[in-house]
Amino acid sequence: MTEYAPPDTPLDVLHEDFELLVVNKPAGLLSVPGKSPDLADCLLSRVQEAFPTALLVHRLDRDTSGVMVFAQTPHAQRHLSMQFEKRQVRKTYIARVAGRLEPETGRIEAPLIVDWERRPRQKICHETGKPALTEWRVRRHAPDETRVHLFPMTGRSHQLRVHMLSLGHPILGDPLYATGAALDHPRMMLHAEALRFTHPETGRGLRFRAKAPF
Repeated sequence: MTEYAPPDTPLDVLHEDFELLVVNKPAGLLSVPGKSPDLADCLLSRVQEAFPTALLVHRLDRDTSGVMVFAQTPHAQRHLSMQFEKRQVRKTYIARVAGRLEPETGRIEAPLIVDWERRPRQKICHETGKPALTEWRVRRHAPDETRVHLFPMTGRSHQLRVHMLSLGHPILGDPLYATGAALDHPRMMLHAEALRFTHPETGRGLRFRAKAPF
């Protein structure tokens, strides 16, 4: 992993109410603090500075940007966590990947497990891995890359990154899985564009979106 240098950007709040808080996380910022003091700065701590009752519900990788939801009450945390656990939350990512991804739509089902010898990397393992399913829809092709919407049906660590790599189309700028020209980008080109879930109090369906900065 590269040296941790989190961006000094103001908190980008997309929505706030008595039960939940939706924030647009910048790339390069941890979702939660790391194990060492130099990894203390994270989105959770920044959110709690402004909203002291905020509670964690889910995470995004350090180098992924995009929409994250936090709970404002223990009730909301339980309700939202259950929605993630039951795969009731609809997650939409946008990515730029190396090469020409074909066909225009598809799905990859490949079980994932931590690669213990190369942590924090993950790997596909059909014997001991946990089920992981990703669907994709190509948005457009460029000469040496593809812009694609990714829909993780499961929530495994590094799922989108490893699945795209396994197809031969690593996410551009990925510090763990990209190599050569695919690595030569200012950031990892993966953004959590939209999140759809049910409000924990009203039961109303909600959708929040943050446009990709790339």
